[in-house]
Amino acid sequence: MAASRKDIDPAFQEVGQKAGLEIWRIENFQPVPVPTASYGKFFTGDSYIILKTTALKNGALRHDIHYWLGKDTSQDEAGVAAIKTVELDAALGGRAVQYREVQGHETEKFLSYFKPCIIPQEGGVASGFKHAEAEEHKIRLFVCKGKRVVHVHEVPFARSSLNHDDIFVLDTKSKIFQFNGSSSSIQERAKALEVVQYIKDTYHDGQCDVAAIDDGKMLADADSGEFWGFFGGFAPLPRKLSNNKNVDSLSNKLYCVEKGNPSLMEVDLLKKELLETDKCYLLDCGAELYVWIGRSTSLDNRKNSSRAAEELLQGHDRTTSQIIRVIEGYETVEFRSKFHSWPRTGDGNISEEGRGKVVALLKRQGINIKGLLKSTPAKDEPQPYIDCTGNLQVWRVSGQDKIRLDTSNLSMFYSGDCYIYEYTYPGDEMEEILVGTWFGKQSVEEERSSAISLAGKMVELLKYVPSQARFYEGNEPTQFYAIFQSFTLFKGGLSDGYKRRIAAAGTADVTFKQDSVALFRVQGSGPENMQAIQMEPVASSLNSSYCYILLTGSSVVYTWCGNLAPSIGQELSERQLDLIKPDSQPKIQKEGSELDQFWELLGGKSEYPSQRITRDSESDPHLFSCVLSKGNLKVIEVYNFTQDDLMTEDIYILDCHSEIFVWIGKEVDSKNRVQALNIGEKFLKQDYLLENLSSEAPIYIVSEGNEPPFFTRFFTWDSSKSAVRGNSFQRKLALVKNGNVRKKEKPKRRPPVSHGGRSSVPDNSQRARSMSFSPDRVRVRGRSPAFNALAAKFESPNVRNLSTPPPVVPKLYPKSITPDSGDIPKPKSRAINALAAAFDKPPPARGVLFPRTVKASPVAASKPEPPPVSEKVKEEPEVADEEGLTIYPYERLTTTSLNPVSDIDVVKRESYLSSAEFKEKFAMAKGDFYKLPKWKQNKLKMALQLF
Repeated sequence: MAASRKDIDPAFQEVGQKAGLEIWRIENFQPVPVPTASYGKFFTGDSYIILKTTALKNGALRHDIHYWLGKDTSQDEAGVAAIKTVELDAALGGRAVQYREVQGHETEKFLSYFKPCIIPQEGGVASGFKHAEAEEHKIRLFVCKGKRVVHVHEVPFARSSLNHDDIFVLDTKSKIFQFNGSSSSIQERAKALEVVQYIKDTYHDGQCDVAAIDDGKMLADADSGEFWGFFGGFAPLPRKLSNNKNVDSLSNKLYCVEKGNPSLMEVDLLKKELLETDKCYLLDCGAELYVWIGRSTSLDNRKNSSRAAEELLQGHDRTTSQIIRVIEGYETVEFRSKFHSWPRTGDGNISEEGRGKVVALLKRQGINIKGLLKSTPAKDEPQPYIDCTGNLQVWRVSGQDKIRLDTSNLSMFYSGDCYIYEYTYPGDEMEEILVGTWFGKQSVEEERSSAISLAGKMVELLKYVPSQARFYEGNEPTQFYAIFQSFTLFKGGLSDGYKRRIAAAGTADVTFKQDSVALFRVQGSGPENMQAIQMEPVASSLNSSYCYILLTGSSVVYTWCGNLAPSIGQELSERQLDLIKPDSQPKIQKEGSELDQFWELLGGKSEYPSQRITRDSESDPHLFSCVLSKGNLKVIEVYNFTQDDLMTEDIYILDCHSEIFVWIGKEVDSKNRVQALNIGEKFLKQDYLLENLSSEAPIYIVSEGNEPPFFTRFFTWDSSKSAVRGNSFQRKLALVKNGNVRKKEKPKRRPPVSHGGRSSVPDNSQRARSMSFSPDRVRVRGRSPAFNALAAKFESPNVRNLSTPPPVVPKLYPKSITPDSGDIPKPKSRAINALAAAFDKPPPARGVLFPRTVKASPVAASKPEPPPVSEKVKEEPEVADEEGLTIYPYERLTTTSLNPVSDIDVVKRESYLSSAEFKEKFAMAKGDFYKLPKWKQNKLKMALQLF
């Protein structure tokens, strides 16, 4: 594009540098900046240019340009606005999407900038109109349309303006009435109430009454009588007859614009190859007229194509149709969807190569290029956004049944199996529950369906309180790994479905066995988020960016560390090895200096990659309203969304590219609720944004009122809003009439019920955990195999792997207090305090890892200071048992007790049980228990919250 500084209006220099809105009004045929305080105020006699700048997650800035034409603006002003919009686009590098907005027919994207609505005022500047002066309040009648954003038009104050299909707002001096047409929806009524609130705040300083009038309901109340009194009394309303021309049904027509003259192209099928980079085209779709601008076209050609589009609409008496200008390489999804064949190249964000070319070109022409520079995106590690100190239960699906895994195997999955897990964790106000399904790559379809059905029944049994998740092997999010802490994935499977399939196929069973050669890739960010994935035992499975464990089938074990692997990789390998094959000493291999035996085990040395395996990153979220009808999914995007856009009667999808969330409102009927997973899968398949969504991307199902933090983080969230009862209209009516409704206290959730065995969490522990939760709480769950193994080794000084450090117990500081502030609070839980004291001396600071070859010295657990005894509650020991030991009831000895005993040895809690209760809990006598290996003792104690 050939453009120079003289072609760009001075008002557009250095604009679009940061996220937000910038607005200009056309005055004397020049763009004049509008003060920020006046944003959202439009005059019917004026034309405006609006620039919306959005900061994307990848660090780039996206620009959308709109020019708004009031119903009384002159053709000259409208023409200037159109031309100046092209100049503004040139100043921004020629990649913005440009929209023509006509008063009363604005796009939803434009209206979303000015929520809840815009109400243009009479008057103008260049048109010769005078701005409306403040005067005595006059009665006005508005019609409101829209479920997601509201189109507001002032109509004549007369009975003839009312109808059964729309919603009307009558603004009088002392009261605002909302008249709900009998054919209007609840969502439309709720959105119209936002307009009522806007009028109340803007024109009445928030001091006036509000009344809702329902069409067709002849209630003899004062509000209804007062409303109809303004129209001379009640009388039936006629049915509205639509006389609007249906331009949506017009077939798509493609025009080529040369020297400002459009010529119709006779084409049977629209393909991208028809668009040449040195030309401009018009695509007439009826309600929208697209102007496609080739990247090699001049600024004059672009202006001429905009004029041609305006003239085309005027010639066909379609002045209300929208004009949307798109630049080659930055076409909108809607434009691309009109073509039969269009390469799916993502969301159209500018590439680094393309950005550099544009910057260099504009620099040579003397145009400011500051707005084109890409800011540095954040390099933060992905966060799980979930408390990882909760309780975990896991089941393997076998045929139509589920088999509960014991504590030591919770994080050990097989690629040929399907799993269900239930994770209960502390939330801000109550216990949160997540029920998930995980499908291995080699699992059978029958067991996948069974897993979905069984998980659905679990959620239904819990009254749809839990959030749901569906994960596929290889597409697990960070949150999944953080919950499981040390995840190990083996080849093969243990389920009936897997065994039947390999038997029918006559193939060998590749299920992992300790006496076979096996290769594991180790990955993760630390001891609490690490994974070992079994690979094919061949050299090509290696990658320079990772560390590996190679089991030989004998006592010899190798660990291999790539030259590009992170510094923590070797330590994570040794930790994972402790879980896969304990008590084994590995031979460490560095890339480039391997032993010949190492390569022989892998079938000989060969080429292998060095690029780290990347996964789809989280992109800027998009919210869609969904309707599933007769198996067909229809979605409509909600722009610039907020929590208030989530209507309780509807289903929404939040698309983050790497994962999607299906949100179900409380008022959604049960038939649609059970289709939530089906809706998510259809959305992935449909790929509305043409961003190459994976059909195996994680899907979450979230119910209104039970939104987890990994969903609410995309909003400015107020949990009290979902606590208000009623449909969307009833909720907002209460807010508009009464102001802020007092927050209702949410009922505490019950502990999760057992699904196939005794619940691992006593009732009182659930409550205690919820009450003592803080973001920096001790990470002790009593469920992780990694924790079990490491704690057992720490407990026994005779075990060879003592060099593996125990779990690190952080100090409990609130976020607002630093360790150096001098105001360090005491831990909230005595049980946690005692456990922290037991581990306080030996562990290093978080992130400091001992080499595996260094032997750690045995450390005796220090006995914590007994806390002061309350005067009201004296701790009196129970009677001594036959062995002479002081005994206490089990409920007071657990690590999660609400009334813990203070003067006991916390590493020997089980010894204070009576012999009878000990046998009941451990299913053996004390003497038999103490004959067991120390690691087995610890595992049994942890299962009972006694460690």
